Amino acid sequence: MYPYSIMGTHYRAPPLARLFHAFPHLNVSLHLVNSTFAIESNIYLESLGILGSIPAAWLIITLFLLLIYLLTRCCDRKPRPKHSIVVLKWTLAIFTVLCCGAVGVSLYGNDDVHNGLLHFQAAVRDIDKIISGVRNQTTNIENTLERKIYPLLTELKDVFDNPIANQTARALLQNAINAMTGNRTASLDSCRDISRPLRNLAFAQGINLASQAETIRWLVTMGVLSVLLIFCVILLFGVARHSRCALILFSVFGLFAVIISWLSTSVYLATSVALGDICVAPDQVLEHESPSSFKSDILHYYTTCEISRTNPFTVVIHKATKSMQAMKFNLAVVSRPAKELYPPPLLGMRLEILTTEVNHVSEMIASLAGLVDCKPIHQQYMQALHAVCEVGLFGLALMLIASAAAGFFFTVLVWLDSHTWIYIRKKRKKVTKDEMRRIHTFSKNGIQPSAPEAEEWTSLRQQSFTMSDVNFKFSERNGSRRDISISGGGGGGGILRSGGPDFNSGGRGYAGQPGQYATLNRKFRTLEHPTGTRRGLSHLEPGNSHTLGHKKLRDGGGSQNYYSTISKKCKTLEANDFY
Repeated sequence: MYPYSIMGTHYRAPPLARLFHAFPHLNVSLHLVNSTFAIESNIYLESLGILGSIPAAWLIITLFLLLIYLLTRCCDRKPRPKHSIVVLKWTLAIFTVLCCGAVGVSLYGNDDVHNGLLHFQAAVRDIDKIISGVRNQTTNIENTLERKIYPLLTELKDVFDNPIANQTARALLQNAINAMTGNRTASLDSCRDISRPLRNLAFAQGINLASQAETIRWLVTMGVLSVLLIFCVILLFGVARHSRCALILFSVFGLFAVIISWLSTSVYLATSVALGDICVAPDQVLEHESPSSFKSDILHYYTTCEISRTNPFTVVIHKATKSMQAMKFNLAVVSRPAKELYPPPLLGMRLEILTTEVNHVSEMIASLAGLVDCKPIHQQYMQALHAVCEVGLFGLALMLIASAAAGFFFTVLVWLDSHTWIYIRKKRKKVTKDEMRRIHTFSKNGIQPSAPEAEEWTSLRQQSFTMSDVNFKFSERNGSRRDISISGGGGGGGILRSGGPDFNSGGRGYAGQPGQYATLNRKFRTLEHPTGTRRGLSHLEPGNSHTLGHKKLRDGGGSQNYYSTISKKCKTLEANDFY
């Protein structure tokens, strides 16, 4: 299945593992320390913590700079001129797509890590099954030798202690029983020599815990990365819909995204370096972490599986096999004379049962030789290394790079987003023609509005229009009343009301008509004038408010007076300036 599953193939550390292993391991005093993986060493853990603190330090600097920038934006109360933000929106869109790509790469790396750990768990489970098979086989042999063969030998020894006429044959039978007892003891000791190193090698519980932890890690990582993608979608929605609310919302969520990305980078960096240290010399790590009862020569035999290296269990198995062969020989020597010298009721079926059990033990010992061979374990060992040190480490490196890139992109997005939404003005309530007609009617007839209507009109007057968006058009049609029209929108001014005094051909008004006024930007005051007669061109109409700019006047019936919109730089003239 994997390229390193061939017997006798030496493990070679992948380049990525050597790269992470080459990272400097420093202590608090910035001195180099041993880079060999040692989880129980405080100095080694300290070096990993220092490496992981580098992205965390960058996060602190980034948050400090963003805090200073956001404070400058909050303290800046200058009105923003209306201008195009197309470039900012396109820049935001491009960086958002790049950020989505970085998060996508992190998702791909997370899937690689998950698959690598699943293959590693499967390989370790297979190794645990092989070890459990050897342990169970030796346990069965021990139980058979102790609970079945030894009682039968004891009973036969008691039978052969009974006096008979042929003392020579009796002595021969007793010697054969004693030899069989010794052979049983030798076989039992050999089985115990095999099972003793394997007694503490139990991976089932650890693998189950690792499987549960990996499931939780995979789900949490997928959830966090999905949330980051949702943040990007919110920003894209705000850019596409020109939504001030969505952009402000991302300014808050973006800070959380920056924190999550850089903290993830810290964890991924420390984990990658630790995994690189393991994958550079896995044999040393296993030797250091293995139980004291597990000899190093046994470990080297299974991790290398070299043809020239002798199986350390071969001698023990050969000794047990010879003991069982000797027991078979002595049993054959005893069977015939015992049946001739002792009556069947006294012997019973003991010899037949003993023969069956001895043959069964011999078969189990022969099969044990195949179970302790290095080929199956070495194959699973190489698959586990490939899953962790190649597939898993590659996915972890992708997550490390993608998380750092996402942290950078989110930082840029928060900065650009905070610089963009201040140029997007709040949406205003549009004044309909019916509302304008109602306002005009009430103002003309001098009718006091009700409380709800007055509150509504007040809110309408407080709406914001820029001076450049408001045009006033005055028309005189055969001495009829003056009409005022408003065009444009989207600035910082107000609403215009028209009273309706009539003008003659000279453009003079008369007293008693309702006054007219215009509410503009907050920086411009409403000018109201008392009724009176018109004094040339320098005097405004009684009871009316005007903006002053370029004016073109033509007297006569049907003539029109046009007053252009003044700019924000024009000075607001008070009532006394016209007299």
